[in-house]
Amino acid sequence: MIDSTVVDLSRLQFAATAMYHFIFVPLTLGLSWLLVCMEAVYVLTGKPIYKEMTQFWGKLFGINFALGVTTGITMEFQFGTNWAYYSHYVGDIFGAPLAIEGLMAFFLESTMFGLFFFGWKRLPKWGHLTVTALLALGTNLSAILILIANAWMQDPVGSAFNPVTMRMELVDFAALVFNPIAQSKFVHTVSAGYVTGSLFVLGICAWYLLKGRHVEFARRSFRVAAAFGVASALSVIVLGDEAGIEVADRQPSKLAAIEAMWETEPAPASFNLVAWPNEEKQANDFAIRLPWVGGLINTRSISKELPGVRDIRAENLKRVASGVQAVIALEDMGKNPNDQVARERFRQHEADMGYGLLVKRYSEDVRKATPEMIEQAAMDSVPKVWPLFWTFRIMVGLGFLMFALFVAAVWLSVSDRHRQYPWLLKLFLYGLPAPWIACMCGWFVAEYGRQPWTVFGMLPTHLSASSLSSASLWGSIAGFVGFYTLLLIAEMFLMFKYARLGPVAPPPHHA
Repeated sequence: MIDSTVVDLSRLQFAATAMYHFIFVPLTLGLSWLLVCMEAVYVLTGKPIYKEMTQFWGKLFGINFALGVTTGITMEFQFGTNWAYYSHYVGDIFGAPLAIEGLMAFFLESTMFGLFFFGWKRLPKWGHLTVTALLALGTNLSAILILIANAWMQDPVGSAFNPVTMRMELVDFAALVFNPIAQSKFVHTVSAGYVTGSLFVLGICAWYLLKGRHVEFARRSFRVAAAFGVASALSVIVLGDEAGIEVADRQPSKLAAIEAMWETEPAPASFNLVAWPNEEKQANDFAIRLPWVGGLINTRSISKELPGVRDIRAENLKRVASGVQAVIALEDMGKNPNDQVARERFRQHEADMGYGLLVKRYSEDVRKATPEMIEQAAMDSVPKVWPLFWTFRIMVGLGFLMFALFVAAVWLSVSDRHRQYPWLLKLFLYGLPAPWIACMCGWFVAEYGRQPWTVFGMLPTHLSASSLSSASLWGSIAGFVGFYTLLLIAEMFLMFKYARLGPVAPPPHHA
């Protein structure tokens, strides 16, 4: 049995590196398509200011892109160093989309990245615009392939467990690629990136307008970002609702925790607008409830029930007991491959094997598992409620706030009243951190809500880690956090420096 401290530290290290990496990803996704929009206007109209806009925002894009690549490469190596059994168990499946991402999407965006910066004087207008579009396409291809891999961890479709090799094997590549969770996660995640890029441009332009600098440049950039942002923010809200439907169908335990729904209610379920979950009592000490709203949002019907935490744990208690029989049968088959009785027993309980493995957190030999251990494993099968409940609401609240900001930005652009509402421009500036906070909250909900699983319903997290020492993990965590913090400081310094400088050598008409 791997020490639980090692598992927790491995999770902490991966969470820290992933969160640092995702500081740069959404801005890369968003700015890439904004560059396409700006350069397309330049190609169609021939107005130099749009070329200047593309080059200036492209400079900030380049700084961010470089840091994103630097922080992202190490994450893939951590699957082998910190999560060795996970890599062994599902490597044939999980590795496929990651390999395609490296060989296709990463090479594409890296090649176009160089052509974007060094091709302005060497390529015709339409040729350079094509390069910019391919650069944006590459960043989005990277996103969808990585999210396909992540979605498989949330819903392991197109795969089957092989009791001979003791590994998961890919049986349907199309099911892996077209996993509904992958599709909803992709559109929701990239839309959040578009929101991030748009608010980034709005915030810097608002600063220029408040200072009275580069006014024409700022007005035009502001207008492009406002239009792109309002569509993106609306997309995040709509597609986030679609993602919630998928969660309700495939991960009811996550949804129950997000909604702090302890008891199964008659359909349609109510919605806890605000609540104070109590884990010990498995109830809410306080709640403001909206009748019917929870059922209508999460099932789009008035007849489908949403199971509560208590009922999910009661059902999972049966699955844990059944899964223990599957694990015992699998061990017997390992000792005697010709044991037909064990093979038949495994076939009957195979669907619950992952739940039986939860018991190994408390007993290496599941045959010695006590009823208390089985009950505790069932309790573990649902993540803690309060972190998911509040993190989800922070994310949603920021999403609606940003949508309102973009609507205000469109109104300012159409009416050309930027200077009349300096307080509103300050809101755009001070609201710059909002999309990053919302993105981090979204990833926390997705990943923490999957616990206690690495692969939902199949492989528990406590069985996935490598056999490392706590000291080595603390050392690597300190090294990663220290180095990444230096990179983040460098990123912020360069971003602030070039944002303050603004577009270099503005043409005469800017005056």
